[in-house]
Amino acid sequence: MNKKERPSFESVYMNFAKEIARRSTCKRLNVGTVITTTDFRKVLAVGYNGNASGLPNGCDRDEVGNCGCLHSEENAVINCDSPRFVEKYVFCTHLPCMACAKRLINLGNVKKIFFDTDYRKRDSVEAFITVGIQIFKIEGNDAIEVRE
Repeated sequence: MNKKERPSFESVYMNFAKEIARRSTCKRLNVGTVITTTDFRKVLAVGYNGNASGLPNGCDRDEVGNCGCLHSEENAVINCDSPRFVEKYVFCTHLPCMACAKRLINLGNVKKIFFDTDYRKRDSVEAFITVGIQIFKIEGNDAIEVRE
């Protein structure tokens, strides 16, 4: 009897981040973020990139890196009302930029960051490693640790 392969929690939440990214209103890139507990039992917050609530659903400008959209990680941090002492995992469709890395670090008790697609700059990797946050690239059903 063939047993159905169960997806890993990492794969499930990365797929959730990809799905929530579909709500993005940014013209250039759709990005999603999901913050969970470390036992994977609770979703603490979600975010996707786009304009602030109540403003027009679109970019303010066409300049790459300066379109005016809030980043998905930023929105997830804003939406996360979980106390700092709660340990967290973060699933991002894309490796966070340095500004979002700092926001996630300040969220408190983030233990691991999982991402699917590299960002054009990788300076956030060093910041995460410096503060002891592990980083993993999701490849299929596997999470491969990034150590650079």
